[in-house]
Amino acid sequence: MRRLIAVLLLSALAACGTQGALKPAKGDSLPPAPYGAAEPKTSDELLEPRVQADPGRSVELRKRSEEREEDPFDLPPEG
Repeated sequence: MRRLIAVLLLSALAACGTQGALKPAKGDSLPPAPYGAAEPKTSDELLEPRVQADPGRSVELRKRSEEREEDPFDLPPEG
């Protein structure tokens, strides 16, 4: 009995990994074309994150420690 349950669970998990073209659910359609666009975006284009959602790094991370420059605004707290 345990083997049967294990086989069913494994087959269900294997089915989760299938890949195929994305399509709208039955009765639904893709969103309309954006203003000024000739045709609506495809499902792959809609899944691509916008630049605001996933900005790229504009600076390279430091590889080793470096001495900091003097900061005239780094003042001790007033107390």
